[in-house]
Amino acid sequence: MRPGDRLPPLEIPITRTLIVAGAIASRDYQDVHHDPELARQKGSPDIFMNILTTNGLVGRYITDHFGPRARLRRVAIRLGAPNHPGDTMVLTGTVEEVDGDTATVRIVGANRLGRHVTGTVTVSVSP
Repeated sequence: MRPGDRLPPLEIPITRTLIVAGAIASRDYQDVHHDPELARQKGSPDIFMNILTTNGLVGRYITDHFGPRARLRRVAIRLGAPNHPGDTMVLTGTVEEVDGDTATVRIVGANRLGRHVTGTVTVSVSP
């Protein structure tokens, strides 16, 4: 693991089930994450993914790449364009810094509307 290393992209199909299940799993019962009609009444074309589901997918992306010894130390993300049912989010990452067994990875997750998530993840990989 060296600065500049790129992680392979991960394509995640955004399904209605993924959005609703992620909201339920994170106990986020806001109607915009499960009720299309109420989401439309609030100005969205459909339901959309919550930040906790996005956070989990970012964590999965990092730990899948770095393996079973990977430990997330810090996740700092920011949401942008929403993920709606039918979208595909493509996660990409670039190693920015390495200090011993710890790396900081810049993350971008994009869909047809633009960047859904940006941020950094600090991960350590024990030998």
